[in-house]
Amino acid sequence: MRSITVAVLFCTGYFLLSPAFAHPWREWTRLILTHTWPQTFCNVEQCKTNISYWTLHGLWPNSGNMCNSSWHFNESLIKDILPEMEKFWPDLLMPLSSEFWEYEWLKHGTCAAKAESLNSQHKYFSKALELYHKFDLSSVLRNHQIVPSEEHYTFDAVETAITSFYGVKTKIQCIHPQKGGQVQTLGQIEICVDQDFQLINCEKSSKEVWSNEILLQSDPVSGHSDLSVCDHSMPVYYPPVPHRW
Repeated sequence: MRSITVAVLFCTGYFLLSPAFAHPWREWTRLILTHTWPQTFCNVEQCKTNISYWTLHGLWPNSGNMCNSSWHFNESLIKDILPEMEKFWPDLLMPLSSEFWEYEWLKHGTCAAKAESLNSQHKYFSKALELYHKFDLSSVLRNHQIVPSEEHYTFDAVETAITSFYGVKTKIQCIHPQKGGQVQTLGQIEICVDQDFQLINCEKSSKEVWSNEILLQSDPVSGHSDLSVCDHSMPVYYPPVPHRW
């Protein structure tokens, strides 16, 4: 009997330590660092902002939503990074509210938290901010002469500026014009990293479940199309901050 017990324990230990079971939490394979262009968002949602840099929309695992509805958001746990959150991860509709962060935590953070490196609210939001600053999308575009303007860009110019710096494919999304329109509006850019937070291509795999979340933090405004991958053949409008500011 003892020999059987030892054998069972040995086999159990083997499976737990084997590569296939070494990281049982890794249900997602990549994270999507999603950036919003505030002027596009407010053009759609009819809000006002003078923010002239790309802001965070979220850090999304490529699989899973609302993984732990009982893990409630607690703003006090990220008190030390709140000033940074308010600046770079703002709620453009309700700047004084934490509802947007709560939503992102419950929908995406609780799924990302299956990784030890992201298994708390503070780790999750801090890592998103860290990656945001590391990749510095606003500077990358500006340094390649892609700046907010009333002039239009080709999609290739925007894509080349991003790809030439990061060395990977990102997901560039636009608000498409209504029927008869000739110009799409740049709205959201996703940058992807692997489980070790290294840049990888944002390419959809048939084995992956990608988030269908769109740019808007609330219901789409009537008359506007949803955000989707930009049309490579259509000019791109990168709206500047209105002069009223």
